[in-house]
Amino acid sequence: MNEVIESLQAHRSFRSYQDKAVDEEQLNEIIQSVQASPNWINGQQYSIIAVKDEKRKKKLAELCGNQKHIEEAPVFLIFCADFYRTYVASEMEGKTLETLNDIDSLIVSVTDVGIALGTAVAAAESFGLGTVAIGGIRKQALDVIDMLDLPEYVIPVSGLCIGHPGRDDGQKPRLPKEAVYHEERYNHNVQPLLEQYNDTYSRYLQERSTNSRFGTWTEFVSTFFSKPYYQGIEEMLRKQKFPGG
Repeated sequence: MNEVIESLQAHRSFRSYQDKAVDEEQLNEIIQSVQASPNWINGQQYSIIAVKDEKRKKKLAELCGNQKHIEEAPVFLIFCADFYRTYVASEMEGKTLETLNDIDSLIVSVTDVGIALGTAVAAAESFGLGTVAIGGIRKQALDVIDMLDLPEYVIPVSGLCIGHPGRDDGQKPRLPKEAVYHEERYNHNVQPLLEQYNDTYSRYLQERSTNSRFGTWTEFVSTFFSKPYYQGIEEMLRKQKFPGG
């Protein structure tokens, strides 16, 4: 196993960080790695906003649902889907940004964000840093947009804490490979695999050293997705002139 594979397969989320700054050169290398990542037609429909100021991190932690690790991490990155540069390019060329009437543009930009965020995680972990992605950046998205002064055609999609790891809560077990990897055609018979995973996941929850509890994976995800989790997403998309609003 080479070092890259070893690092990728050792991934876990960290919600505790040492009181130690992230080296600026390492942060620069992380961002350069993101910029080298794949994206649709080289449109690069994402932007990253770094927040290091303690008061601003504290405010963002509150907006994300009082997630204290955002305050604790020395660097908090916000990954945004971004068509503002494309809007400016269209203005420069005397063209209109008609693509934002098409829902596929939302898929394109969010895909670019996902690839960028995954690359940032891998790059950060190559330096021995810890990370955790923060979907809560969308919890009060309109306030985040105001705080970060995001122009139209830009929406916050995910945050990312980066820092020197503190407490290690261990690696969560993942679904069996057969549940996510299919050859030639989709395998619909996933229930036995989910039942198997429920046993593994339940043992993990009970045995971990902090926040141990009872439950299964199917119980968790079915409850989570039984209703919309964040309110105001359509309003955010509409305000920022994205399709779907």
